[in-house]
Amino acid sequence: MHEEIIFSGFGGQGALFAGQLLAYAAVDAGKHVTWIPSYGPEMRGGTAHCTVVVSDEPIGSPLVRRPTTVVALNLPSFDKYENLVKPGGRLIYNSSLMDVQPNRADIRYVAVPANEIGETLGNVRQANVVLLGAFLATTGALPLDVVESALDLHLPERQRKYLASNKAALRQGAAHALATLTPAYT
Repeated sequence: MHEEIIFSGFGGQGALFAGQLLAYAAVDAGKHVTWIPSYGPEMRGGTAHCTVVVSDEPIGSPLVRRPTTVVALNLPSFDKYENLVKPGGRLIYNSSLMDVQPNRADIRYVAVPANEIGETLGNVRQANVVLLGAFLATTGALPLDVVESALDLHLPERQRKYLASNKAALRQGAAHALATLTPAYT
């Protein structure tokens, strides 16, 4: 297994947290991992992103030029990264914030109403974790319980009150993605 992922959204949407949580979980599972966050002017309202590479083998380069998966939390991220996804890859996006028409036939699109799911859990700010759950379900990169364990181990103390709802967000994002997959995905 070798996944190259870009998580992207507006600063404050939690793209960096979602990528970091995946990286922690992958390290905990014994995988080879790189995580590169973008800390720049993007964090003041533009597109903030991070890249994550998770592999069973040593990683030759942490740079992600043609991701196997893009997780887009907003429309500017969808627009920016859609053409970079490798053929056969996937673009998982927050359909709560965008009504888009896919432009490519050689990648899979996974629309997840992440804001609505977050709202049902009492916190729309968990849309990032909902989309991470959808990523896990559509790629099989790691089991959900491994990422839930990473939440237990790595969630900062000030965020511990959201532990249970983050786990629920992961599970609901995964369930939504699995319920909407086409047979070609399974």
